[in-house]
Amino acid sequence: MSDVSAASGLRVAIMTDETGWHTGRLKKAFRARGVDARCVDLAACRIDTSWSPFGLAIPGFARDLPDAVFVRGIAGGTFEQVTLRLGILHALRECGVPVYNDARAIERSVDKSMTSFLLHRAGVPTPPAWATESAAFAQRVLMREAAAARRVVIKPLFGSQGKGLRRLGANASNGALTPLPPLRSYREVAYLQRFVGSARARPGAYDWRVLVIGSRAVAAMRRTGGRGWIHNVARGARCEPAELDPALASLAERATAALGLDYAGVDLIPDLSMPGETGAPLVLEVNGVAAWRGLQSVTTVDIAAALVDDLLDRKLAASRTSTLLQPAVPLHGR
Repeated sequence: MSDVSAASGLRVAIMTDETGWHTGRLKKAFRARGVDARCVDLAACRIDTSWSPFGLAIPGFARDLPDAVFVRGIAGGTFEQVTLRLGILHALRECGVPVYNDARAIERSVDKSMTSFLLHRAGVPTPPAWATESAAFAQRVLMREAAAARRVVIKPLFGSQGKGLRRLGANASNGALTPLPPLRSYREVAYLQRFVGSARARPGAYDWRVLVIGSRAVAAMRRTGGRGWIHNVARGARCEPAELDPALASLAERATAALGLDYAGVDLIPDLSMPGETGAPLVLEVNGVAAWRGLQSVTTVDIAAALVDDLLDRKLAASRTSTLLQPAVPLHGR
């Protein structure tokens, strides 16, 4: 056990806009390590340059800062509100506080177009994707894919739990082309991803969720059922245990590394484009603020404890080692 894990008096902020099952599990895991963990809403934090010595005010920590931050949730809001909340996380990192996952990594993972770009750049197998503000270009993509007997999925650039997904292309029953919806429904941005699967939904169709913690895949599940071709647990999919074979684990770990995440829920799907073939897995999305209640129900791994251990024993320990090796820099005004 590292010096960090043996130390007492550590204080951690769990950044979340709501408390419940996940925060309860995290607080219990932190208590087991002798760490005081407090839930803090990013909306209640502020940048305040009159608030010495850091210019950053975190509720519950007076004029001090937490020893580490675990990002469990960031509430939606206006562009300005979300920018400020992410700015708080950036500021904490600038002050030397380890943030798990930090703002840079979260920004990459919540933007589906950037996720696709980084996965492609890293050579991680993922469906072709297009992101554009041009409805004309998006329509050309749709027509080209339809001409090749392929379909595409339009998704909100920012979104989760399967909300706003629409499958476009030739209808399997009558051949009619599903048109591109007005982009105003997608905040004037078309993010298109090639649909992976057969033209018709197959009985027993599924995808995988793999949880990666500290560069290592630790648990996996299959999600089956749900509403039509979308296998999100929030939309009624069933969670089943899945073998974490080396190929699946390696692909999830590579996807997590491509986005620079400390931990991630990686969604993968078997390529069923060829009839009768199971296909190799492809990475669909990488979630930087991943929920794990469904996965916890089908694995013996204590996920909250594994997350807390990685934060304390790797992320915080590395931060403290780096600080000790750096020359002291006096704070402005001292």
